Amino acid sequence: MKVILFDLDGTLLPLDTEEFIENYVKMLSWEMKTLIPQDLFVKKLWESTYAMINNTDPGKTNKEVFWENFFEGIECERELILTKIGDFYKNRFPELKKVMKPNPISSFILKEAESIGLELVIATNPIFPEIAIRERLRWINAENFSFKLITTYENMHFTKPRLEYYEEILSIIGKAPEECLMVGNDVEEDLIASKLGIKTFLVIDYMINRNGIEPKPDYAGSIEDLFYFIKNMGGNHIERIRCCPRTCKSSFPLSGIPRT
Repeated sequence: MKVILFDLDGTLLPLDTEEFIENYVKMLSWEMKTLIPQDLFVKKLWESTYAMINNTDPGKTNKEVFWENFFEGIECERELILTKIGDFYKNRFPELKKVMKPNPISSFILKEAESIGLELVIATNPIFPEIAIRERLRWINAENFSFKLITTYENMHFTKPRLEYYEEILSIIGKAPEECLMVGNDVEEDLIASKLGIKTFLVIDYMINRNGIEPKPDYAGSIEDLFYFIKNMGGNHIERIRCCPRTCKSSFPLSGIPRT
């Protein structure tokens, strides 16, 4: 194993993704209401987000797809909208830290991975601009790590759960699938990386399983389990245990990592 790909929201960043998105949309639409009615703004925001998710054109970044869709039928001057949104990310977006459930372990996980020579990738769904992703990294004291790549809507051409998203990451970092581990909390968006031969670790603290499918990760456990998994990665300390029903409703095997 040479590289760990980390999802952000609900994985390294301890929060409920639905709660975060709900607060984000309310706050952003309120800030934009002097230029675009809130209902229209929310409608265009979601339409443009789904346009990114459904895009299959490798010649367009997610950012290009988003704004091409967003400005269709919008009469307000483009530069006014972009300036207003830029101001929102600088001045108001940091307030969304309030939805996070503080847990210092994420920065220790990244430090531990770096200390044993692993390269780090932030493989968050690239539907946000870099400024918003780096701000969320600050919330977990992770802004100063030497990441091989941070996927953003500016530098990526596909989103999760498309395999092309993971293929693009592998191409950028110059690694084979078997050299990587994908760590995430979304059964569909993160575990799909296994179809390329990437090993997966499902973090169950804020697990997302929209369609109730049976998760089949290579490893799984809490964010604390992930820390010990990485800490013991060089040894043979990983054993298989059953899921604790008090913390997880599914019955798939979890990785039990002894505290050594």
